[in-house]
Amino acid sequence: MASKFVVKKDRGGQFMFNLVANNGRIVLTSERYKSKASAINGIKSVKKHAKAAKNFDRSKTKNGGLAFVLRASNGEPIGRSQVYAGSSGCSGGIASIKRCGPGAGIDDQT
Repeated sequence: MASKFVVKKDRGGQFMFNLVANNGRIVLTSERYKSKASAINGIKSVKKHAKAAKNFDRSKTKNGGLAFVLRASNGEPIGRSQVYAGSSGCSGGIASIKRCGPGAGIDDQT
């Protein structure tokens, strides 16, 4: 399976996307957008910003897990990861986005 951005509408009618890696796992979930065009721009931003490690902010969760946020150049969040049990999983998630994100296609399910 090739990596892809899956664009959907949430229950509230807003648009969002998930980056699905080659193994079928979701590695990044976007912010919510009012329009599909904005969600597509979010995907373009992931493709642009996924290449640089400085754009990933790691943090500990309340339960002691690790997660990260991918940020645009202006500091705004583009997407968030799942929660990982340890640093190797978190690093693997970032590596997956850096590897898969720039070349991923779009699967529009709206």
